Amino acid sequence: MLRNKAVNSGVMTEEIHTTGIEISALTHTYVGGHTALSGVDLELGTGLYGLLGPNGAGKSTLMRIICALLNPTSGSVQVGGYDTVTERFKVRSLLGYLPQDFGGWRLHRVEEVLDTLAQLSGLHNKRFRKQRVTAVLEEVGLSSVRDRKLKKLSGGMVRRLGVAQALVHEPPILIVDEPTVGLDPEERIRFRQLMGAIGRDRTVLLSTHIVGDLGAACREIALLDHGRISFKGQPKELVAAARDRVFEMETGLETAENIELNYEIVSRRTSGDQVLLRGIAPEVIPEGSRPVQEPTLEEAYMAFMAQSPHSLDAVQNNRTKETLTVEPS
Repeated sequence: MLRNKAVNSGVMTEEIHTTGIEISALTHTYVGGHTALSGVDLELGTGLYGLLGPNGAGKSTLMRIICALLNPTSGSVQVGGYDTVTERFKVRSLLGYLPQDFGGWRLHRVEEVLDTLAQLSGLHNKRFRKQRVTAVLEEVGLSSVRDRKLKKLSGGMVRRLGVAQALVHEPPILIVDEPTVGLDPEERIRFRQLMGAIGRDRTVLLSTHIVGDLGAACREIALLDHGRISFKGQPKELVAAARDRVFEMETGLETAENIELNYEIVSRRTSGDQVLLRGIAPEVIPEGSRPVQEPTLEEAYMAFMAQSPHSLDAVQNNRTKETLTVEPS
């Protein structure tokens, strides 16, 4: 069950709704014939959920449909028990949304920006709004910079302010799109911890192509590939499924070069005339190698996507743009 705290002139009322997000047989085809989503089924309750896939997999289309900004071609999406097509305004009242490019307001103070956005979210009672602004700045760790102008904030602080504006009206469901693009590793860790904390009593859907955005706090992961869900389950289940396809191998230089031509290599270390390789096998690991017993989440993701060569190419392209190593929590 999902509890939605609605705001009416500063007085909190509570309504009971069904599971956070329910997606059934969802398909979307754009004008021109491109099918972005095909037969997507997902059910998300309380907790942090990751939607993972390379660029072009259909993540943005799915997020827009969930936010009632785009109608599906067929199938249905219910948010808090409301249909995104026939009850779109009720759906939007339940959602907090952090877009990929939240910014602007550079010359305004943090508290001033959040107060303005709170008014636009329907918090018209000044006293109650001030309480909410104070509370949510504390929740995202920005109380100490409430008087600072946005132009003086780090990228991570701006993203946390984006989370604050999405939470200020106390929505039971939070939608987060590519939240850590451009952030350094330390800010990514901090942001991931914040998402885990927020997901303790809300439904949080985090869409990303960066594996490191998803940590131990993530309840389930869904892999989107060519508009279809190719995996859904707990992160540890994805890792377990990859154990027989992530390998290590110590060999000579000539053999190493042949292995690198036929397998996706994650790391390569040379010591004298010996090379230690760690790589991904689409099916069977190479002769003379040994399986890695504890693959990283990134390696598990790459092993799964290696079954689809086009998808692995997209993952590899993403790796050239972003640091995908899963940092410690």
